[in-house]
Amino acid sequence: MSKRDELIQKYAEDLRGKCGIEPDMALLTKVTIGCGPSIYNADSATVASSQPAELETVKANFLMKKLGLPDGPELMDGINKAIETYGQSERSKYRAVLYYLLVTQFGKQAVYG
Repeated sequence: MSKRDELIQKYAEDLRGKCGIEPDMALLTKVTIGCGPSIYNADSATVASSQPAELETVKANFLMKKLGLPDGPELMDGINKAIETYGQSERSKYRAVLYYLLVTQFGKQAVYG
């Protein structure tokens, strides 16, 4: 099993155990691949959800740039909802899991189709 496959399994376990969601493995795989090499770096593999600047980066680079969503307050509301689903107290939120939650929440699965 490759390192990426191991990480995808870990992300799926987080979605099941921490978020109570049965993941679409094909979509999770595509979202993970879309994260690129950042998933292999300990710092960039997670999102510091307590840092507003980090959340602004997720909004600008992922929601607006990658998913093509227009700027507006609903984007930060969506990020906060995804963080709540993941668990506020969960210290390390994997970027791929958070992105997966955002893709499904905003109904943008077609971006990875």
